[in-house]
Amino acid sequence: MLPTDEVESERRVLLGLCYRMLGTVADAEDAVQETYVRWLRLSDEERAAIRNPAAWLTRVAGRVCLDMLGSARARRERYVGEWLPEPVPQDSPLAASVPVDPIEQVTLDESVSMALLVLLESLTPAERVAFVLHDVFGVPFAEIAETVGRSPDAVRQLASQARRRVREHRAGAASREQHDAVARAFAAAATTGDLDALVTVLDPGVVLRSDGGGRVSAALRPVQGADRVGRFLLGLPRLLPEAVLVPVETPDGLGFLATVHDVPDALVTLEVRGARITDVFIMRNPDKLTQWS
Repeated sequence: MLPTDEVESERRVLLGLCYRMLGTVADAEDAVQETYVRWLRLSDEERAAIRNPAAWLTRVAGRVCLDMLGSARARRERYVGEWLPEPVPQDSPLAASVPVDPIEQVTLDESVSMALLVLLESLTPAERVAFVLHDVFGVPFAEIAETVGRSPDAVRQLASQARRRVREHRAGAASREQHDAVARAFAAAATTGDLDALVTVLDPGVVLRSDGGGRVSAALRPVQGADRVGRFLLGLPRLLPEAVLVPVETPDGLGFLATVHDVPDALVTLEVRGARITDVFIMRNPDKLTQWS
């Protein structure tokens, strides 16, 4: 069996890998637990025959996530309202758990940003697993092929398709400085109730999505258009007059955490292109705010 310290080290890396594949900390923890269950089920002889236990654990975790992604899509069809990935803080260990330099300049922060995680949801399970394993974690295609049950050439094509989608999505994205400047203007307009100023920083086609998971109130469908999104946002303080809004650092850039009696109630993250906000994500599901306590 792996030495205890090495086991714990791999557990942290695997958690970061599974989170990027599955989009929630709870699902990632389940996947890592299942991976170790499969390791412990091996006989001593089988474990001794594995030359690189860390690589074995990575391959198995990828397979577990691939299976979970298939069933997750069916579960999300029954989800109450919009399903969003779970946001994590900028300084979360999950944002810094990649052991290698990422390929194609997908930074550690970006690989756990809400914007990218939402995009990854649009990929097929095999594309997502191939992209995360190769482009974020640097796993060779031959090893990924064992995970997804396809040839190395087929896996290379899967990763290429996913990479193309990511590149297209990243084109035109604001720099961190631009994002934060727009976010501050957004907060100023929202807190003062200035609809005109708020609409100015919103893209005409902006989309707002909120996730309450059926646990708390949230918009059941996306809100589209600058005027509608602006009016929706300005109506929120009346629903939660006791909420305190504070700026926080997220992998997407500056975001805003609303707390009620010091308990996280909502997290607002933004996607900015140019000088306008194209997407507003509001997480209210308490199960997905545990990292912000």
